[in-house]
Amino acid sequence: MSTRRKFLQQSLMGSAGILAANEVFASKPSLPFVKATQPIVVSTWDFGKAANAAAWTVLEKNGYALDAVEKGVQVPEGDPAIRSVGYGGLPDRDGRVTLDACIMDEQYNCGSVMCLEYIKHPIRVARLVMDKTPHIVLAGEGALRFALANGFKKENLLTPESEKYWRDWMKNAHYSPVKNIENQLYDKKTDPMPGGPDNHDTIGMLALDQAGRMSGACTTSGLAFKMQGRVGDSPIIGAGLYVDAEVGAATATGVGEEVIRIVGAHLIVELMRQGRTPEAACKEAVERIIRRNPSKAKDIQVAFLALN
Repeated sequence: MSTRRKFLQQSLMGSAGILAANEVFASKPSLPFVKATQPIVVSTWDFGKAANAAAWTVLEKNGYALDAVEKGVQVPEGDPAIRSVGYGGLPDRDGRVTLDACIMDEQYNCGSVMCLEYIKHPIRVARLVMDKTPHIVLAGEGALRFALANGFKKENLLTPESEKYWRDWMKNAHYSPVKNIENQLYDKKTDPMPGGPDNHDTIGMLALDQAGRMSGACTTSGLAFKMQGRVGDSPIIGAGLYVDAEVGAATATGVGEEVIRIVGAHLIVELMRQGRTPEAACKEAVERIIRRNPSKAKDIQVAFLALN
C-alpha cells in the first residue's frame, strides 16, 4: 500500500477545480510530470473511493482501462444510498428516474445513453452502444429497446427514499429543478460544509492502465426534479467527458448546463495540449464559468477532474 501511495504521489496529475459559493477550490500545485509505470485511477466525490477500488481489481491484473472504468462506476450506479447516480437516483418532476452515461477509450471510440429508464447500469449500455453499433448516442425509448434487446431486464429504479424526497418536493413545487440538492441534504451537525461523505453528484472516472491506455466513464441520474427529457453534460462527449491519448483526459460533475456552455472536458484537454498542467486547465475552466456570470456563479457547484 505504501509503495502504491508513493507512486501515486509522484505520478498522479489529476486535479479537481470546484466552484461553490464565492470561492474556487483547487487541488495543491501539481508535481512535475513523471511518466506512469503503473496503473492509475481517479474519480469524483467520496463515493468514488469504492468505485476506484472496483476499477483497481481490473488494473492491478494488467487489465484494460476501459474495462476498469466501466466496472468502477457500476458501484455507485447500484448503490441506492447515492441519490445522484443510477438506482435510487432522484427522479424528474414527474417521478421518473432517467439515467445518462457515457464511456470513451484512447482511440476516440465512445458510446452514450441519455434519458434511459428502467436499467440500473446505464454505463454498460453505453459500452454496448460503442462496441455494437455505428452510433455514439442512443436516447430515451430507443436506448431502452437496445438495452432490452441485449439482455438487460427492466427494473424499478425509484426507491422509497427517493420517492419520498420527490413527494415532499411536489408539495411546494414550482416546477423548476432543484440545483445542488445534495447541499441541502447533508448533515450540518457532522459536516462543516457540503462536500463530505454524504455530498455527491455525477461520478466521473479516469484511468490509465499498464499498457498506457487511457479511458473514462461518466454516469448520473441528472438534476433532481428536472423537466422530463432534460439532459446535462454527463453523457455528452466533450462536455462531461473527453479522452485524448496524446494529451490526457478530463471529466466533470455539477450543474451540467454550465459545463455544456464551455464544453468543459474538451476545453481542459485542449488546454493541457497547449502545455497547461491538469490543475491549471481545471482552474481555467472553472474561471470561465465564473467570468460568464459572476453573480450567478455564487450559487453553482461545478467540478472538473483531469489526468495527463
